[in-house]
Amino acid sequence: MRKVLSVLIATVALTACASFHELSNDVSAYSLWRADRKPATYAFERLPSQEANAQQQQLLEDAAHRAMEQAGFTLSKDPKAADVSVTLGARVSLNEPSPFDSPYWWRGGLYAHRYYYGHYGRPFYRTGFGFHGGWPYDSPTYEREIGLLILDRKSGQPMYEARVTNDGYSSSIHSLLGAMFEAGLKDFPNGGAAPHRVVTQINS
Repeated sequence: MRKVLSVLIATVALTACASFHELSNDVSAYSLWRADRKPATYAFERLPSQEANAQQQQLLEDAAHRAMEQAGFTLSKDPKAADVSVTLGARVSLNEPSPFDSPYWWRGGLYAHRYYYGHYGRPFYRTGFGFHGGWPYDSPTYEREIGLLILDRKSGQPMYEARVTNDGYSSSIHSLLGAMFEAGLKDFPNGGAAPHRVVTQINS
């Protein structure tokens, strides 16, 4: 019995450890990439506003390299000779509480259990601490988002666009950028406007 219990504990520990290194993302992608076109060379391109914050933009580009290589692209030694240009963006937004979280709308109470619906109708569960007539206390959550746009360098035509989001209790995004860019290019060159779930590994 003790041996079986030890095996179960080890299995749970390994599962928990694996979940800490996985990131669940919602991905929307739009593709005009031709089926007969092979990925070739790429170069990053910055908007004027991004160039003004070059250090932050460099962090995004460093994080996206691996995802671009996995999609079949090679970084061009000469940016002007690259086959495509890639523009990146990222932001973190605080998820503001809804007025419908008030106990005036729902029956609340001390340690009242509530179901919330997140982005794209994903339900998630919280235990709120609150009293009738007051606002329940919940830890703030953040929406972390990255955007990626691939353009044909000669014509300037957009060829592939991806938006990746996930929610969490931390506003930190730097350690997640690589996994988020991989999620955005996971199905390249196929697109899918409807948000779908993509799980990627966090490379620490």
